[in-house]
Amino acid sequence: MNTRNTLIVLAIVAGLLLAGCVPVPGLAPDLLADTSWVLTELNGQPVLAETQVTIRFEDGRLGGTDGCNRYNAAYTVDGARITVAENIASTMMACAEPVMTQASAYLAALAATTTYKIEGEQLTLLAADGTALAVFTQQSTDLAGTSWVATGYNNGQEAVVSVAEGTELTAQFGADGTFSGSAGCNSFTATYEAANGEIEIGAIGATMMFCADPDGVMEQETQYLQALATAATYTREGNRLELRTADGALAASFTLAD
Repeated sequence: MNTRNTLIVLAIVAGLLLAGCVPVPGLAPDLLADTSWVLTELNGQPVLAETQVTIRFEDGRLGGTDGCNRYNAAYTVDGARITVAENIASTMMACAEPVMTQASAYLAALAATTTYKIEGEQLTLLAADGTALAVFTQQSTDLAGTSWVATGYNNGQEAVVSVAEGTELTAQFGADGTFSGSAGCNSFTATYEAANGEIEIGAIGATMMFCADPDGVMEQETQYLQALATAATYTREGNRLELRTADGALAASFTLAD
């Protein structure tokens, strides 16, 4: 083949590669990227009823809660093969013994995973011999149509505080873009837009009742509404939701309402 013909062939091959018509070895897509899951089965056994174990894959890292502590690690995917970094980082809270035993078994299962498969809304992590180590169901990250009860909020003084005893702070995200709830004394309403982990809450309006009990309820209300107004990102993980400010500070945390 002369030089001219060789250049033509190379040009055609390059064009096909750029157009995506020829698969490039080593660049198999990561089907796990930007997905969230809730554990339903571990080593062939159902998850403890009082726990929720989650995993999210994002930007080459996986993380979530093991039912007691939060964990994260790097991972790589090549086709159906997955490698989880050996050094899985975790917080160090202590929980009841059965929960801790399950958490340890779960992290060990992650470390032993070599392949995965996705079937519909189910993810299975498998050992080298094909044994199913962990089975998950897909978790929606949408906020539309969900209702939440606050567990903590930023008081505007660089501190996240718990909700006062005897009060309840709530948040509902309507499918029509309305945002509403209870601030402990008064009800509030606003609009919201949320997508891809980012959220924008419009001007918040509230009723004008005054509540004397419990002590500090009105101050809590003001701080809660101000915290909501600062929300710029959100993370939904299982039955938990966090709203954070643009600089990453926690604005408010929630659990899914019954």
